[in-house]
Amino acid sequence: MSTYVETHRPRGLGATETGRRIWAIVGGSSGNLVEWYDFYVYSFFAIYFASEFFPKGDQTTQLLNAAGVFAVGFLMRPIGSWLFGRIADKRGRRASMMIAVSLMCGGSLLVAVLPTYATLGIGAPALLLFARMLQGLSVGGEYGTSATYMSEVALHRHRGFLASFQYVTLIGGQLLAVLVVVILQQFLSDAELKAWGWRIPFAIGGLAAVVAFFLRRSLAETTSSAVRGQEGAGTIKGVFRYPRSFITVLGFTAGGSLAFYTFTTYMQKYLVNTAGMNARTANAVMTAVLFCYMLLQPVFGAISDRWGRRNSMICFGVWMVVMTVPVLSALAHVTAPTTAFGLVILALAGVSFYTSISGLVKAELFPMHVRALGVGLSYAIANALFGGSAEYVALWFKSIGFESAFFWYVTALCGVALIAAIFMPDTRRQGHMTEEEGKLMER
Repeated sequence: MSTYVETHRPRGLGATETGRRIWAIVGGSSGNLVEWYDFYVYSFFAIYFASEFFPKGDQTTQLLNAAGVFAVGFLMRPIGSWLFGRIADKRGRRASMMIAVSLMCGGSLLVAVLPTYATLGIGAPALLLFARMLQGLSVGGEYGTSATYMSEVALHRHRGFLASFQYVTLIGGQLLAVLVVVILQQFLSDAELKAWGWRIPFAIGGLAAVVAFFLRRSLAETTSSAVRGQEGAGTIKGVFRYPRSFITVLGFTAGGSLAFYTFTTYMQKYLVNTAGMNARTANAVMTAVLFCYMLLQPVFGAISDRWGRRNSMICFGVWMVVMTVPVLSALAHVTAPTTAFGLVILALAGVSFYTSISGLVKAELFPMHVRALGVGLSYAIANALFGGSAEYVALWFKSIGFESAFFWYVTALCGVALIAAIFMPDTRRQGHMTEEEGKLMER
């Protein structure tokens, strides 16, 4: 066993190294899937429960109030990244991941049983806001900690492939939320969904989080007490001793998260509002796109194991700088669903060079004692500024009659990511994550 790691034998699996690593990846990624399922379920079901918590005004006002509560979740992410990154670096990855998924469980179950405005008055939306704050904290802490953990448990030569499952489960959580919407719509009427059916998906999320908690409880810890006790461990001061790494992650995330949100969450609205596509058709197109995009992640993660992280990030930057304007311009006039599918997948193939190794390449830029905090905080700041604002910026440009400016905005920030990639070291060979760290599961 390595001299600087503590192992905890996974329960329920054989003693093989492969089994232990699979268990670690499953446990690490299971919470990620639950976290993102719960986060997106709120958005998808807001149309049904908004009137239960915000009864005054028309439907648009109610939805805006619900959206405001949703936005609080984004605002809590940087705080969650700091809090759980600190816990992960000072107390261990496993402890941080268990607490994060417990918070998500509590937030989801709270929403599932909340009394409505008719019963509790102003206390109902206040409790809803509190639940979303818990979930925002949890999601904010999930990215850096799970990215770090999944990177550390993977063998050196397969890190790109195995770490890619973080985005597989992130996208999978969104798809699972869509699936629950579709199933409930088939069995319940709109009146039933508004009366009580909207509570079901939150209850499902809470129960799934309990399962993820017990999976994570049996995971190996990847840091030792010596690492956690290093000077500056889990502190912002410690992170800022590596300013180049912090700035590099900000640059990657500015372009990467903006491109991700543009061609995933915003794209359905773009196809409807700009291309004039039927809403149901656009939903079907994007569901198929997200499923295929999810399957691309391990492929591009494996490519990074052969080409190097730096080369993959350069490919992302070049691809998006060249393709963003032509693809978005073509999508503005698309009529056939198959053409729309092909164009969006073309863009997301380029984005996959980034998303498949997003967490890994950032983890490799920081040493172990500040890794979770460094990855999570730098990601959360850039994601909140550029990823979370993607839809607002796009719609603002459209509202002033200059929609094409958004295409160039995305291109420019992907250019920033390209510059960051050009000046970064090849983290596969020159990063802070050593080959020895991948041996933590070995006996």
